[in-house]
Amino acid sequence: MKIAFAGLGVMGAPMARHLIEAGHDVTGFNRTASKAEAWAAATGGKAAATVAEAARGVDLFILCVGNDDDVRAVVTEALPHLSEAAVIVDHTTTSAKVAREMAELANEQGKSFIDAPVSGGQAGAENGQLSVMAGGDAAALAKVEPVVKAYSKAIKHMGPAGSGQLTKMVNQIAIAGVVQGLAEAVHFAQVAGLDTDAAYEAVSKGAAQSWQMDNRWRTAAKGEFDFGFAVDWMRKDLGLVLDEARTNGARLSLTALVDQFYAEVQAMGGNRWDTSSLAARLQLRD
Repeated sequence: MKIAFAGLGVMGAPMARHLIEAGHDVTGFNRTASKAEAWAAATGGKAAATVAEAARGVDLFILCVGNDDDVRAVVTEALPHLSEAAVIVDHTTTSAKVAREMAELANEQGKSFIDAPVSGGQAGAENGQLSVMAGGDAAALAKVEPVVKAYSKAIKHMGPAGSGQLTKMVNQIAIAGVVQGLAEAVHFAQVAGLDTDAAYEAVSKGAAQSWQMDNRWRTAAKGEFDFGFAVDWMRKDLGLVLDEARTNGARLSLTALVDQFYAEVQAMGGNRWDTSSLAARLQLRD
């Protein structure tokens, strides 16, 4: 399958590399041309200077860019150049609204658009172990699912266009609450004078266990926050969640509070710290 991949950042570059390793013909595009050229040199793929060049005649166009506006711009430029009945798979985390808009636009031109945000972070992309939650036409997803499996461990079709993005919002809501609980647990253990490593061993084998606890407890206790998904990105995602909740009436008091706490972390200069840096605002008060 002839594939184009737009957005070769910390997530997109390794995802596109997995496609090359799976034997696909992949052309990469990035707004910073040097990134596309470096990716091509490292993987044996091809680099395109424009979205239109990357999209020309491809059967599957994948993107992993920044936000709603980026998705609109890339998809609009790509659509006229894609092969007949091509499928677009968007791994960007966006609003459900833009996913629906792009699906309608693609359908008008005889193409398919799948909103397919991912969970698993940079490590999941590097290791080909991402979880994909997808919205859009089920037949179109089935057509490209064997390709997407090159960098994913699970792909779940959630319903019509926008459903993938709504599911990613569920994911971020759950993470926000868990990470805040983890931050407070670490903080409490420290203030209580406990050995934090021993506390982790005591509680991590029971009902308190979580991925966040297993992967971020010890680093958060040390005040180390350079391990993946950045606060700026999380605030973008939580902004999408809270906007959607204002529309559908969901009551997300904890999510709104944690979003405010992340704003405090940003004010501390922690824009690029990972999401466990909620612990930092508590350690500051010690």
